[in-house]
Amino acid sequence: MNTSIENTEALFDYLVVVNPDVLVSKDIVRIRQFIGREIGDEGVVNSSVQIPLFRSVFPERFQEMFMETLEGIAKEQAGFAVYTSRIDSHQHEDGRCSIFVNVANVKPLVSLQRALLQCFDLPQQDYRPHIMVAGRIQHPGLSRSLPQLSQQMFVRSFNCHCFSLLRRPSTGGKYERVRDFVFGDIEHMVGSLFNYAA
Repeated sequence: MNTSIENTEALFDYLVVVNPDVLVSKDIVRIRQFIGREIGDEGVVNSSVQIPLFRSVFPERFQEMFMETLEGIAKEQAGFAVYTSRIDSHQHEDGRCSIFVNVANVKPLVSLQRALLQCFDLPQQDYRPHIMVAGRIQHPGLSRSLPQLSQQMFVRSFNCHCFSLLRRPSTGGKYERVRDFVFGDIEHMVGSLFNYAA
């Protein structure tokens, strides 16, 4: 009887992300708009601008426990600056192409992702922090715009002082923000105003 209840329980797709600041996000959206014009699909502009850290699918009844774990990680985390470097692309086996922005200083994000995995006793992964510009596109127009984009410098920076938990039904749909988790040691963040307090 318990098995049938569990089988009918709604599952959610949870995603933990770092959100770049408004200026970086606007610049990413401009690149997406360029790609959208080139391939005739403005849909590439609609997705959120973020750096993914962790993703898992589980029932909603575990959400509170998950958020308590995230709160603990955030309290132990110091703020840090994120620097981007260049636009890059990846050709998938099915012929589709993803375009993304590389992170130059990966260590803080890799450490944060490692802390998330350790809390769930998950093995370390080959994690490459990035901001997705356009994912898995297959369009003839992309071959015209890709040479203009790939390997172009995209030097930006922003201060990271929190991460966000998003969720959507496991069947699909748009992610919605559940909560932001502010780091417990933001006063030591590079470039923080707290460093200049009188």
